[in-house]
Amino acid sequence: MDKLPIMPMDLRDVLRSVRMKAKYALFLGFVVVLVIIEKENKIISKVSDKLNLKQMPQSLYEVNSTDTNVVYSENGSLLSLSELDSAFSQLRTQLVNVTLQLGGNNPFPQDFPKSQRRHILLMATTRTGSSFVGEFFNQQGNIFYLFEPLWHIERTVSFESIGSNAVGSAIVYRDVLQQLLLCDLHILENFISPPPENHLTRFMFRRGSSKSLCEEPVCTPFVKKMFEKYHCKNRRCGPLNMTLAMEACMKKDHIAIKAVRIHQLEYLRTLVEDPRLDMRIIQLVRDPRAVLASRMVAFSGKYESWKKWALEGAAPIREDEVQKLRGNCESIRTSAELGLRQPSWLRGRYMLIRYEDIARSPLQKAKEMYKFAGVTMTPQVEEWIIKNTQASQDGNGIYSTQKNSSEQFDKWRLSIPYKLAQVVQDVCKPGMELFGYKLANDAEMLTNRSISLLEERVNFWVT
Repeated sequence: MDKLPIMPMDLRDVLRSVRMKAKYALFLGFVVVLVIIEKENKIISKVSDKLNLKQMPQSLYEVNSTDTNVVYSENGSLLSLSELDSAFSQLRTQLVNVTLQLGGNNPFPQDFPKSQRRHILLMATTRTGSSFVGEFFNQQGNIFYLFEPLWHIERTVSFESIGSNAVGSAIVYRDVLQQLLLCDLHILENFISPPPENHLTRFMFRRGSSKSLCEEPVCTPFVKKMFEKYHCKNRRCGPLNMTLAMEACMKKDHIAIKAVRIHQLEYLRTLVEDPRLDMRIIQLVRDPRAVLASRMVAFSGKYESWKKWALEGAAPIREDEVQKLRGNCESIRTSAELGLRQPSWLRGRYMLIRYEDIARSPLQKAKEMYKFAGVTMTPQVEEWIIKNTQASQDGNGIYSTQKNSSEQFDKWRLSIPYKLAQVVQDVCKPGMELFGYKLANDAEMLTNRSISLLEERVNFWVT
């Protein structure tokens, strides 16, 4: 039997067939993404399910404290979850490329905005001068600046039930930070205590330190006298309306957040690679001897044993306290080493800067930070820096951002006993060498301010 001749298909049928194949490819792609996301969410939820909301008594000390005293354990969990983030990002990128090659539309159109908005994270630890440096961005009118929003998470979430404090806290802080950078301030309502009512709260931590939360239209009219734990400094405002704050955030050109609770730079990779964000990370470091001296004043109760041991010859400092100091120094050092290695995902998005360099040349270093962030500095910022770094005295307290910075930055050398400086040098030596902090050989060298303990370094920051 002769074979029947193959009839040519109508061109429209051919095109229709091709389009159907492309649609099936896109559909398959979405299924893959959903499966991946679901797997990641299940892993994260296993951690999140163990988080217990807690109510903590807040003394006057706790209200002002930003000291975390987190002990970071060394185990495989941190690495495995970091690898998960990396794998998810790679698969997601591959899926986008495949669908584009098939002629389909971008399956994540909302991820590629045309906006030139910058998202700036000032990453530091307590008593490193981060409040002072944060003002460089707070004073810029087109930047929506938030002061320590992650404080609320630390005060309401218990990580003790999770196998690793570092892993649990890093995941929660990272995910909340991501939403805040996207102007989703409602995420904080899950952690503010007592909970906001109708998106209104009188308990936003240090609201007065964020100009964006104290200006119109966020500053609503003051109706009646009521207790407000954290109020605006220069004007009377009603309770903070989180929805109005979100709208104000969306209208600003850029967003900046200061955080002392983000310790592992590698966990920020998800944020850096999020196409909705244009991240710039500035890691601020300070001589750990100066940090300890400052913490002993600001958080006196927590360092009572240190002072007694140094001044009265009491029992030696507990080993767990020394290990806590070592862990803090190591987390700072490892993050800085990662940033300075310039991995592809961080290239042009990471800057390391020493507080001492800022204190000696505040305006110059501020301009460098703005250049790195890709934001044009306004004259108002320059005026603030000049006015607040040439004060005749060191402001009006330990939380002041007004000081004669060039004279104050190494004043700590006269207040810390050499015995304690030695402990810091012993456990923090690797980081001190990386950042260019010289070791003091004896008490005389420590207190002689004519001898610099700071090595001159070329700019750390990477473009």
